[in-house]
Amino acid sequence: MKITPTDLPEVLILEPRVFGDARGFFTESWSEKVFNQAVGADFHFVQDNHSRSARGVLRGLHFQLPPHAQGKLVRCVAGAVFDVAVDIRRSSPNFGRWVGVELSADNHRQLWVPPGFAHGFLVLSDSADFLYKTTDTYAPQAEGAVRWDDPAIGIIWPDVGAPPLLAEKDLKAPLLAEAARLFD
Repeated sequence: MKITPTDLPEVLILEPRVFGDARGFFTESWSEKVFNQAVGADFHFVQDNHSRSARGVLRGLHFQLPPHAQGKLVRCVAGAVFDVAVDIRRSSPNFGRWVGVELSADNHRQLWVPPGFAHGFLVLSDSADFLYKTTDTYAPQAEGAVRWDDPAIGIIWPDVGAPPLLAEKDLKAPLLAEAARLFD
């Protein structure tokens, strides 16, 4: 597995080896030993989630706070998405900075979004199936969000030909500077 750090050193791109021929392909998409060596910590995943979204759907920017903070290992197994992580740790020198990477069924890339980062994605293809492993279960009392279009963060989302489709809660998410609950 190829591990590539991003401009936010804790956020990693994981690219598994893919063995293909005329019959299709095989890949080991996750190994606890390889993953924990790459991130330099001992994480355990407790939940797998699967979402399907149409072109132009934007989900995020979401996070969970301690004691239910979630790390996410995300990948797109059908279609393509632009995936984003934002550092929301107030004490971090990278607070408010973001990274984005295209994840697709074709490139097999995965993104490790550790606790302390908000996460979101925009669907680039007609539809996309998005899988993510989490280090804690969903806890509504710990969930938070920041605006996907916060000018202080300045995410450059790809143009999909129409305004993004968002859930009501994402439309109402606060700007990063106004978020009452973030990581210290």
